[in-house]
Amino acid sequence: MYIDRVPADRPLVDVMREAPDALERLLSGLPGEGETFAYEPGKWTLREVLGHVIDAERLFSYRVLHIARGDRAELPGMDQDEWAAASNAGERSVADLLGEFRGLRAANAALFASFDEETLSRRGAASGFGFTVRALVHIIVGHELHHRGVLRDRYLT
Repeated sequence: MYIDRVPADRPLVDVMREAPDALERLLSGLPGEGETFAYEPGKWTLREVLGHVIDAERLFSYRVLHIARGDRAELPGMDQDEWAAASNAGERSVADLLGEFRGLRAANAALFASFDEETLSRRGAASGFGFTVRALVHIIVGHELHHRGVLRDRYLT
């Protein structure tokens, strides 16, 4: 689902580096009350969606690093709802969350740009599934693109 969202006609690291600006443009002009909007009861607020994107990127990037460095131990999954409930993303401003995402994405793009073909082809397991480093990097990019679309379609219309 996430990998299919990644444009195939552009270098992946370029897509990664452009994401913070694109997300910021999407959310520019958002009124203050829009930050705490949830499109239906029981759904995350816009702030919580951004917090989830950050948490997931951190988790997926750890998986990337773990496998890229040759560690063969299988990694556990995550319960995104438990993580969201335990975060304080709903109490933080969108500007603060975007700043954190910008720094995280820049660090990840720098790391991923350093990988050679051998590293990108390394395999490992997480959440009961096998992955290559390349697939996990695509999942990171596609996950953010997915949630950017959710924000556009469900929160900003």
